[in-house]
Amino acid sequence: MSITAEQTQWFAETFAKMADNVGRAVLGKPHVVRLALTCLLSEGHLLLEDNPGTGKTMLARALAATVQGTNSRIQFTPDLLPSDVTGVTIYDQQKGAFEFHPGPIFATIVLADEINRASPKTQSALLEVMEEGRVTVDGQAHGVGRPFMVIATQNPIEQAGTYRLPEAQLDRFLMKTSVGYPDHDATVELLLEAKTRDRTAALQPVITANVVAQMSALADEVHIDPAVLAYVSRLAEETRRHPDVKLGLSVRGCLAYVRCAKTWAAADGRNYVVPDDIKELAVPVLSHRVLLDAEAQFSGVDVEQVIAQILADVAPPAERAA
Repeated sequence: MSITAEQTQWFAETFAKMADNVGRAVLGKPHVVRLALTCLLSEGHLLLEDNPGTGKTMLARALAATVQGTNSRIQFTPDLLPSDVTGVTIYDQQKGAFEFHPGPIFATIVLADEINRASPKTQSALLEVMEEGRVTVDGQAHGVGRPFMVIATQNPIEQAGTYRLPEAQLDRFLMKTSVGYPDHDATVELLLEAKTRDRTAALQPVITANVVAQMSALADEVHIDPAVLAYVSRLAEETRRHPDVKLGLSVRGCLAYVRCAKTWAAADGRNYVVPDDIKELAVPVLSHRVLLDAEAQFSGVDVEQVIAQILADVAPPAERAA
């Protein structure tokens, strides 16, 4: 069953309303807002590598407010324990039983601030919940509910005392991007409203959490031609044999690529994916999954340059598959 034209129109209109709502808090960043919403509706997680003070927390709060959800912020530090993230089981003497106290991971939108400052053991506490939407504490599984999205941040400037995210965890992030500084007009508008401490406080929900699940299900039904799927496969193969690449796109990465492209197409008012969707999403979907070897990094090769070269070398399909 494919998504109908009426459903596609409703999806695009609702997506636009959500983007406008988030954009009232995150000024001058329509592309980043669209990527974040695409990530949310594709049931994925977002990695932001950005400088402090660029609005990452504001983005997480605005997303939660837009979908009538909850949000939490976890400040990752070297002394943070896994139980500080997932929660802990405590013995209740009055009840005579153990009781689970959920941690901050139980929220609609979770901001994992400076995730690379925590130890690998604490970072690994996110692996299960990001992949399966649940945490296991003392042998008991606890679901975090839907929708659920982790927005993790990394500071590219200060690397002292940080722990590099392992490849297995990087692959669990659907996209990687940066908010960046606002342009001149957006900065002036922010300064004019300096008295507003929290720009998300005035936001009203556009949809409920149940509608997010409906939109995700509709996006899954967007048509993608076998020729476009073959294009994604050829791009993945090219990343694996590129001379400057140590680790190319995994099968999980290919699946993430396709999910994002379907949501991106539906948000654009189409019930089918075109090769341009694949090209537009190449950098945010591939940049953290394609790892360069040490010699290429030493030579100053940039991962975005490699992705651009691969896109130039692999011709997109000109017609549908037979």
